[in-house]
Amino acid sequence: MAEQLKGGRKTVTHSSTLGPDDRAAAIESLKTRELDILVIGGGIVGTGCALDAVTRGLSVGMVEARDWGSGTSSRSSKLVHGGIRYLEQLDFRLVREALIERGLLLQRIAPHLVKPVRFLYPVRNIVERCYVGAGMILYDIFARTGGRPPGVPRHRHYTKRQVQRGIPSLKKDAFAGGIAYYDAQVDDARYVSSLARTASFYGAKVASRVRVEGFVKVGQRVVGVTAHDLESGERFEIRARQVINATGVWTDDTQRMVGERGTFKVRASKGVHLVVPRDRFQSKVGLLLRTEKSVLFVIPWGRHWLIGTTDTKWDLDKAHPAATAADIDYLLDHVNSVLAVPLTRDDVEGVFAGLRPLLAGESDETSKLSREHTVAHTVPGLVVVAGGKWTTYRVMAKDAVDAASAALDGRVPRSTTEEIALLGAEGYQAAWNKRAKIARAFGVHKVRIEHLLNRYGTLTDELLDLIRDDPSLNTPLPGADDYLEAEVVYAASHEGALHLDDVLARRMRVSIEAWDRGVSAAPVAARLMARVHGWDEERIDREVSLYVARVAAERASQEQPDDASADRVRLEAPDYTAR
Repeated sequence: MAEQLKGGRKTVTHSSTLGPDDRAAAIESLKTRELDILVIGGGIVGTGCALDAVTRGLSVGMVEARDWGSGTSSRSSKLVHGGIRYLEQLDFRLVREALIERGLLLQRIAPHLVKPVRFLYPVRNIVERCYVGAGMILYDIFARTGGRPPGVPRHRHYTKRQVQRGIPSLKKDAFAGGIAYYDAQVDDARYVSSLARTASFYGAKVASRVRVEGFVKVGQRVVGVTAHDLESGERFEIRARQVINATGVWTDDTQRMVGERGTFKVRASKGVHLVVPRDRFQSKVGLLLRTEKSVLFVIPWGRHWLIGTTDTKWDLDKAHPAATAADIDYLLDHVNSVLAVPLTRDDVEGVFAGLRPLLAGESDETSKLSREHTVAHTVPGLVVVAGGKWTTYRVMAKDAVDAASAALDGRVPRSTTEEIALLGAEGYQAAWNKRAKIARAFGVHKVRIEHLLNRYGTLTDELLDLIRDDPSLNTPLPGADDYLEAEVVYAASHEGALHLDDVLARRMRVSIEAWDRGVSAAPVAARLMARVHGWDEERIDREVSLYVARVAAERASQEQPDDASADRVRLEAPDYTAR
């Protein structure tokens, strides 16, 4: 338990860890206590709902069938942005809302995880410069209407020479100039797991690898769910006065369990991204390009670039959307149209595919479906929240909890999440200012401390404590020099990682950043996790073999020509199965 000083006296708060004992205690509480609100789904919206509800003083539970953010929330473009293309669609309200949220995340909620990033929008002529420039003016204005500074500078116009100097890799005759503007980026998977951990810290009972398999009803009213602990095999009921369905692209599947027709449909749109080394593309800024259907980003990502995204309908397996050879070629063809030295398949370190939950409309093109969200009380006791975009998760969560609270007896306080910082955020700037001193104290390079601070914020102290107790944990993982062995132990003991995939694919991004996609790191990481979870040799070997098979299946699927073939090949890899 953590201790804090309040008014000169010590008060005991909830645990700031999501270790094995914390999960067991949460499940025991879920089985024995009726909750005010139960949240189904541990993606960005579900974890946002859990934090919103618990910080209003409600008793809250949250369950996720797999790992935090594993469904779709860890496979985004990793941008916190207003959405330039939505200006062209005249969706000004959505853009303004997202930009206000961007400033809040940058400056208050998670300054250690959300960082400004600069992009160049190249233009070909004076007409395009005026058209895009007018949109950028609106973008800047909307960002300043939330009652606080936006946290990023205004846009700037660049001449052709300035563009060539800033992005030497562009073809010299590709553009007549450009407009530089700022958005923000985030490690989406880390953010979701941090959000779940923060909700737990405030008292929510949260458990991953717990799958909802049905709803408990009294008459027509939902009063709980039947749940299956995929780690122990146990099945049990969770009772709650209100249930929030925040399952994203699985919304329709979850609603069918209720036995009622949904009031809206959610369609999945597949977005594919490539990861290439930073030295393959010489630029000081990111790049935004128009395509025939949408936009294409080249996003700085540590020692790498992210290139994406596609926007195509997906109606196959939702847990493991597969990228095809056609998806990869599409992205390479579009980015190569402006590069002096084209990229090839050999330059691609990693590939990942995610799904956007879009509210279905009349359009057959997913790129034209709404990014708005909706909240509905579909049946008594059950609130559904669907649609929306990653950046506006907090607003979606607030609206969902508002709807659930309205059906509870008594007056429920308003949302306070505008002022609730994630664990690790408080004091981050002071810790950043002391990073050189911290590095000297632990005998490590300052860049290593910067890396940790930008992943854990002030919780970096807990990582350094692990290293102080066992200096061998200050060793980089094989094939993934950016990450330390201590981070594996910490992911298992503090961040709710139950399987090897949880660590290498989400707590770290080894599965998309390493040339071998984490195969060489897997045996080392599995043995480190075994210290926390008590795995025997058989379990260690099983975790490694499952991970290696996952990597092989993903690589093979990315050689396939179409979605159906890629989906079939990807699903040949065994998954973590229930007991």
